[in-house]
Amino acid sequence: MGDAWAAALYRLHRSLDLVRRGLRSLRARGFAATWDAAQRRLSPRPTAELAVTPVDPGPLAFTLPASVRASVVIPVYGKLDYTLACLRSLLQTQLPDDVEVIVIDDASPDDTGTVLPAIGGLRYHRNATNLGFVGSCNAGAAMARGEFVVFLNNDTTLTPGWLDALLRTFETHPDTGLAGAQLVYPDGRLQESGGIVFADGSGWNFGRFEDPRHPAYTFVREADYCSGAAIALPSALFKRLGGFDLRYAPAYYEDTDLAMKVREAGLKVRVQPASMVVHHEGITAGTDTSSGVKAYQVRNQQRFLERWRDTLVRRHPAPTQAVHYAAQHRARARVLVIDATTPMPDRDSGSVRLFELLRLLVDEGCAVTFFPENGLDDGRYTQALRDLGVEAWTQPWLGALPDWLAKHGARFQLVIVSRHYILSPLLPLLRRHAPQARIVFDTVDLHHLREQREAEERRDAALLRAAARTRADELALIDSVDRTWVVSPVEKALLAESAPGAVVDVVSNIHRVRGAGPAMAERHGLLFVGGFRHPPNVDAALWLADEILPRIRERRPEITLSLVGSDAPASVLALGERPGITVHGHVPDLEPLIDTNRFSVAPLRYGAGVKGKINQALAHGLPVVATRCAVEGMGLTHGIDALVADDAESLAATILAAYDDAALWQRLVDGGLANTEREFSPERARTTLRTIFNQLR
Repeated sequence: MGDAWAAALYRLHRSLDLVRRGLRSLRARGFAATWDAAQRRLSPRPTAELAVTPVDPGPLAFTLPASVRASVVIPVYGKLDYTLACLRSLLQTQLPDDVEVIVIDDASPDDTGTVLPAIGGLRYHRNATNLGFVGSCNAGAAMARGEFVVFLNNDTTLTPGWLDALLRTFETHPDTGLAGAQLVYPDGRLQESGGIVFADGSGWNFGRFEDPRHPAYTFVREADYCSGAAIALPSALFKRLGGFDLRYAPAYYEDTDLAMKVREAGLKVRVQPASMVVHHEGITAGTDTSSGVKAYQVRNQQRFLERWRDTLVRRHPAPTQAVHYAAQHRARARVLVIDATTPMPDRDSGSVRLFELLRLLVDEGCAVTFFPENGLDDGRYTQALRDLGVEAWTQPWLGALPDWLAKHGARFQLVIVSRHYILSPLLPLLRRHAPQARIVFDTVDLHHLREQREAEERRDAALLRAAARTRADELALIDSVDRTWVVSPVEKALLAESAPGAVVDVVSNIHRVRGAGPAMAERHGLLFVGGFRHPPNVDAALWLADEILPRIRERRPEITLSLVGSDAPASVLALGERPGITVHGHVPDLEPLIDTNRFSVAPLRYGAGVKGKINQALAHGLPVVATRCAVEGMGLTHGIDALVADDAESLAATILAAYDDAALWQRLVDGGLANTEREFSPERARTTLRTIFNQLR
């Protein structure tokens, strides 16, 4: 099969699948909800543009803080106009209150020594003799009072939030020892998004002259080194490592050597693209390596090679290796993950699971690439993946998927695709363009099981036929891939019968235990959570409001119900007009509601998979009352870690009996936390991932 034929087949298959899914949605959800979902799926989101704060020529004055988190050290030698422009730029990027600025004047021959000491709040020091860049940086670090020392060249212009983003790297990635900014030229082209060090000691600025907004350069990534023009590291670590090595004085390779020492200490070097710094390269030292200070670059490469030869030969790529591979040469595995949309963890359970899976892959040392099948940049959600360390591709960079896979498919050892309707049209392309990769079909849940149960609940013959087609599609994929993931032992047991030859792993929801919140006496009311694009949640909310809550309020009228979830249809929104019911819609932070309600209720009458709403409640110490369908495959036992009932009368009676039972409530809290730790912790999923990684070797 040729590339053109494979691409045409993909487009035909995908188009037919979109039509089938649209018709199914029309039948189950109606025209308005289907049209709304289609528009959300296809409408482009705005993307951020490069923003540089204009330099204000007004007076300069800094605040000298009593308590210092970060010390910005700027070594200077002449070029006063650039130093002043850098300082103005620094002030205008909303410098945090707990930051001090230190300028080390390396015996400048111009008016630097007269002008800078007059700037209020600036810590100024003039070297008695010229120490060079290395000596000046070390002198500035010795003066620093901050938890972090930030080295900044004076030929830089800062963008808003650059320092916050740089320091945030140490919070989001606690094993970071050194973080570097993404450097761009004044014309907007990329200068460096982290550097590569080859086995011969030579280096390369990754992404040089490319577009800094390209997905390959916009995610937090481990780097061999980051240019000393804008880097940060803990002050105590810098001191413990002996600072910049004087063997590289006056300049060049001292930053590369420091990065090697950071890794030798067991920490990581990362580039932070959200910290963007414009670097007017070569202003002080020029660019000619045959003369002047720049000549030390050639000499110091040899000194660097002598110092680190064994490590370079063992752990660094050859100069002939392709640059994009060399940039991630430490990766345990190169993994491609594809889903329908970018995960939005504050909106649905599937997104929580996918985000945590991506986090685990990054934590395990994988080079992780993700793209949503719809190609949309979803703003803060896409940025969250990039902050995590995921190479997130979106349009216009993604282009046509067949072309993208033809170009990039050979990179990957493992490909994980969620949902049968995403994988089905892609599988022939993946087999053609990534034949070396193991392909994992992540079912998310067995869609045919959910559709079958919905059809049976509705007594709808057309939906039953659609479920049978979905079953055939899912089983065909399971037979064609290398591994299949399901979210519960129940679904694994079903596949043991219907697909006995398949390799099936349980990779369930992933939740981190937050622990118990306020005591029972401080809480009141019932909480229902569920995204209303999912038909089982609409059915459950209506059933709860129509048949369960009235039975409860007949005896306890003070018990209220909070309905939470995005994309609520008119039928659910109308419930807010009833006494005792509040419809909240989408709530980005659920913790306040989780901490104030007494029970979470999940009266699902059909569905499949594992229910994130239950996981979330239990992980936060909120007891759950649910149907057997809702707790299926979760390892929950009635009266121990959840309460289970199936009809409206029984659910109402169970809630009424438990509502004031403090001993039972606490037992359920403890049991739910234990269940989360036992069944749904990151370590459970990590074990499965490591099994797969071991087979890739």
